[in-house]
Amino acid sequence: MTAPVTIRGAGVAGLCVATELMARGVPVTLRDPAAAPGPHACSWWAGGMLAPDCEGATAEEPVVRLGREAADWWAAQGVAVTRQGSLVVTLGRDWRELDHFAHRTAGHRLVTGDVLAALEPHVAERHDRALWFENEAHIDPRAALEHLRLTLEEDGARFEQTDAAPDGPTIDCRGLAAQGALPDLRGVKGEMVVLRSPEVQLSRPVRLLHPRFPLYIVPRGDGIFMLGATQLESGERGRASARSVMELLSAAYALHPAFGEAEVVEIGADARPAFPDNLPRITRKGDTLHVNGLFRHGFLLSPAVARQVAGLVLRDNERPELYHEDHA
Repeated sequence: MTAPVTIRGAGVAGLCVATELMARGVPVTLRDPAAAPGPHACSWWAGGMLAPDCEGATAEEPVVRLGREAADWWAAQGVAVTRQGSLVVTLGRDWRELDHFAHRTAGHRLVTGDVLAALEPHVAERHDRALWFENEAHIDPRAALEHLRLTLEEDGARFEQTDAAPDGPTIDCRGLAAQGALPDLRGVKGEMVVLRSPEVQLSRPVRLLHPRFPLYIVPRGDGIFMLGATQLESGERGRASARSVMELLSAAYALHPAFGEAEVVEIGADARPAFPDNLPRITRKGDTLHVNGLFRHGFLLSPAVARQVAGLVLRDNERPELYHEDHA
């Protein structure tokens, strides 16, 4: 029997790593100060978009390639995956941005007129063309976190409500809480708004190109929409600024005026852990494997990262792609 492993942190990274290890027969104990997934965790505020091709506009190549594994992985765990693709639009005055986005990405086609209206009638009311990334998907991240935790508990994983460092082999998935051991880890703040607007119907995430930061609206069902997200170089957590909230709400209104009458259900903010290149890393320090730096790609890249961690733990792959030597 493989020796037990303790995982510190039960956010999306920790839960995915635990899922991969348990599937390979490795007993797992997860340590986290919180009793369940919730607003204390960065992954609670995620959009849940599994959109590797769209991310290729600004992200490095591994994000696109490894991210393409995500939708099938989440579906295999029993998480509801909506495979309706995603749309990218722009305001009329910024129409050249859509062409630039198309040149930087793959896996899309331009849709206009009746085709766009058939995909998203409410988008077509205000926009005459869009890029459709038909192979992309999205999930409800909060439901996904709760599902993974429940499944792990049913499969025999132990959960301990503590953050104390254990003796023996450890996998550290604590995000920014691990900055003391990872000095080049930084925080990138993201703010989001949840709206209720039964008048608007969307079947897939819609991205509105913006000169300052990427904006997106993700349907959650029953008239609920998640709107995000800012990208600020700051490790501040828990406080959304008035300026950011106004910009997010303005973007929703630009997509469809009915959002102007929406109910604001929730406003949230947190800091995403990121390294200088915005790529995740697996780093060994003594008996501890640090799994960190998922930036804004937590749900997109955690499945691939978790597979690589499992291969390293079981010595199936001594040099996974995202492994970094500690040169400190």
